[in-house]
Parts: sequence; C-alpha cells; structure tokens
Amino acid sequence: MVRLVILAALVAVGVLTSKWLMLILLVALGLWPITLALGFVILAVISIWHGGWSWMKEWLGSRLGGLVIPALSVFTALLIGALVMFFTDQQVYDALSDGGIFEAIKVGVGNLLRAYGALYEGAFGNPGDIIQAIGETIGGEDGLKPLLRAVRGPSDSLVQSVPYIFAGLAVALGFRAGLFNIGAEGQIGIGWLAAVFVGYGITTELPAFVHLPLAILVGAVAAGLWAAIAGILKARTGAHEVITTIMLNYVVYRLSEWLLCGPMEKTVGTCRTPDVAASAFLPRFLEHPVSIHWGFVLALVAAVLTGWFLFKTTWGFELRTVGANPDAARYSGMSVGKAFVLAMFLSGALAGLAGVVQGLGITHNIALGFQAGYGFDSIALALLGKSHPAGVVAASLLFGGLRAGAARMQSVAGIPTEIVQVVQALVIVFIAAPAIIRTVYRMRKPREEEAEVSVFSRGWGA
Repeated sequence: MVRLVILAALVAVGVLTSKWLMLILLVALGLWPITLALGFVILAVISIWHGGWSWMKEWLGSRLGGLVIPALSVFTALLIGALVMFFTDQQVYDALSDGGIFEAIKVGVGNLLRAYGALYEGAFGNPGDIIQAIGETIGGEDGLKPLLRAVRGPSDSLVQSVPYIFAGLAVALGFRAGLFNIGAEGQIGIGWLAAVFVGYGITTELPAFVHLPLAILVGAVAAGLWAAIAGILKARTGAHEVITTIMLNYVVYRLSEWLLCGPMEKTVGTCRTPDVAASAFLPRFLEHPVSIHWGFVLALVAAVLTGWFLFKTTWGFELRTVGANPDAARYSGMSVGKAFVLAMFLSGALAGLAGVVQGLGITHNIALGFQAGYGFDSIALALLGKSHPAGVVAASLLFGGLRAGAARMQSVAGIPTEIVQVVQALVIVFIAAPAIIRTVYRMRKPREEEAEVSVFSRGWGA
C-alpha cells in the first residue's frame, strides 16, 4: 500500500512538472556529450563504494557490450553514406576538371561536413545555440522562446520516434511469438482512421479526460481486431501471416481511399477528414515551435508494459514458448492457435497506436496518402533492437533522429533525403548480418549469438 501511495505521488509530481522535465530532457539531448560525461562522472563516484574501476568496467561491459555491433553498424553505414555522397557530388567532378584532385577532395570533404553537420543539427540542434539560449532565457526578457527555438531539433527527433516505437514494438512482439507481422503499415492506417473518426464524429461535448482516452482505446482495439484476422487465419487454416498481412495492407489502402474520398470527407475533392475536436487532442508539453506531445510518454509506457507482459506474465511466457518451438508448446498443453490470435491482436493494437498518436497529436485529421512508411521501417527496428522493447526504443530514437535530420540536410546542403534511407538500409544489413562487421573490424564471435538470432527468425517457419 505504501509503495502504491509513493508511486501515485511520483506520478502526480511528474505530471505537474512535465513541462520542465521535458525541457530538461530536450536540453540534455541537445547537449548529449556533456550529459554523457556527467553520467560517467556519476558512475565513477558510485563505483567508489562498489570496488572502484574493476566494478565500473564490469558494469559497463555487462550493459554496453551488446551495443558494440549496432554502434559500429551505424558508424560504418554513415561512412559508406559519405562515400556515396562524395562520388555522386557534381561539384567534386567540376573541381576535379578545373583544379585537380586535391581541390576536388577539398570540395567534397567540405560538402560532406556541411551535410552531416546539417543532419546533426536537425536531429540534436546546435550545442552552441542551446548554451547561448540558456543564458538568454535566464537573463533575458523573452522567457523560454530562445530556448524553445534552440531545442527544436531534439523535439523533432522525439516526435518522429514516437510512431517508430509503437510500430517497432508491434513487430518485435510478433517476432517473439514466431510471427512475422508485415502488416503494420495497414494497422497504423486502421488505428489512425478509427481514432480520428471518434475524435470528430462524437458531436456531444465530452470532457478531454473521457474523449481522448476513448479515441485512443478505439483506435488501438480497431487495429488489434484487424490484425487478429491474420492470426485467426493462421490458427485455423495455417495461412502464413506474411501473405495475409500483406494482402490486408492493400485492403486498408483501398478502404481508406473510399472512406477519405467519400463518407469521411470534409470537403468534396480534398479527400481529408474534418479536424478532431480539441478535447481529443494529445496535449503538447511546450509551446511552438516545440511539437513534442504526450504520445512520447504513452510510447515509453507501452514499451515498459510490453516488456512486462513478455517477460513477467504467464501469457507472455506462452507467446515466447510458441515462438521458440510451437511443437513443444503444443505438447506441454499450450494452445498455439490462441497464442497466434492473441499475439496478432496485441501486435496490431501497438501498431494502431502509432497511427493514433499521429492523428491526435500531429495532424489532427487524416488525409489520403497518409502512409509514411513507419510500418515497413518497423521491421528494421525490431531487428535492430533484437526484438526487445528497450532495444526497439533505442533503435526508434536513432531512426527518428535520422528522419528529423534528413529534412535539414536536404534544405541546407542540398543532399536528397534518400541518402538517409541508404544509411538506414545499410544499418539493417549490418545488423542482420553481423559477421560483416566482425570481419571488417576483426572481432570475435560471441557464443550467445545463435540464440539471439533465432528469436526473430521463427516467423518464417511453417
């Protein structure tokens, strides 16, 4: 009872101070080198009471050892992306013909630094601007405006990561159950459609604490039921979920086309719904231009609950057992068919929440052509995160930062956003085939790798 009271008090304090907590988080992200250095200093102080350097080294190795391959994958992908930009830069060839090879290298390296600098600023902001804005905020008369402008980059990265987290969790949960849910894109659309419909379709004035949760719940349940169709077909007929979920994607595309250009259309010819009521808006933490909303907190809560469900509950154990070996699960008395249906329902609900937060937190409506590729990118996120909720969150933050920085890289350096997609694709290749990274950097193969790979490769089984 005492723990519940303390937890409730902490939640209340967190909600009341959420604006300032989010602002601190954005500043910490923008100044991540300083944040990381402070973290190491705190860890060094703690290690004094736990055995000194040997304890700290063991602690870091046990928790960060699994990040070596992903980190090297990202570094290598960025390096190859730089080579692609260098050898496809017309200014490099112009300089080569006019001034020689050294002039061409100088021009190419300068363009690369400008491009990746813009990518960094779009994802994390400019550290110098953030530090200057902190001084202006403390001693100036404009309030938080200078600081809000400076942390727009970290805010955009978090906003972009929210649908990635939900969709990545959806695919990762399916992988854990031995299912390859490739229909997350369609499930995102169903959740988006249902949430927006509830958001504008209820004409009776409802308070926000009723209207908003109702829209979120309806969107998640609708997407879950849609995904459960593939689970039922898998359980009853053995139809492979890859085929059925791909087909259901196209059903969603055509269904949404009819709804948005017909019954749900606001004005003829726009193929767009009316805006949802203000009572169904996902509130934002801070004023313009910072657009981070409470969907980010909802995504983190979903990640925690997904981890708890998978690793701390009986149902989660059954799903993982079915995913690892359905024959053994069936022999032990588990209902494999029910596990497939439950896994697809939960996976679809998580994917649907990705559409819900976009509709209620960003666009406040849904228009034709809403597909942004989050559902297909989520497959990469689940692979990159090793089908673990914590790994999916980290991978989503990475992809969210790349997506946020791509727009600035294009506007400042004239580099097409497709370069970022090349980088993302290379990261996926290196994560899916870690032997490439180990060969390049002459690393030894760990003994645990075979078990890790099997987690997300069972979906292709019969």
